[in-house]
Amino acid sequence: MIQPVDLADFFTVFFSAALVILSGACHALLFAWSRVLGRPHLMWGAHIAYATLAAAVVVLARATHLQGHWQWLLWLMLAGYFFAPHLIWHLCTATHGAKFHAKRDSTTLN
Repeated sequence: MIQPVDLADFFTVFFSAALVILSGACHALLFAWSRVLGRPHLMWGAHIAYATLAAAVVVLARATHLQGHWQWLLWLMLAGYFFAPHLIWHLCTATHGAKFHAKRDSTTLN
């Protein structure tokens, strides 16, 4: 049985959950900007945002007492946050590849 979250841990749960959402969004955004703009240095920011996300997940798991067989949920969430931007990028380039690359090439020549 899962233990309920202590009232003293409420702010820890609230802020770590918010940090999971924000750092996940920053990871996806920086990943996409890095690929669209062709600037690999933005990928470092995406990796830093993912590391922040992983740390926030660990804090959230400890504050909510997710232990034992519930930890697979954490690994699934981390894998989803890591692979989703990659899969979405490949889907977008596969479906819009010719238009996207033509537009990108014309903007980089100016």
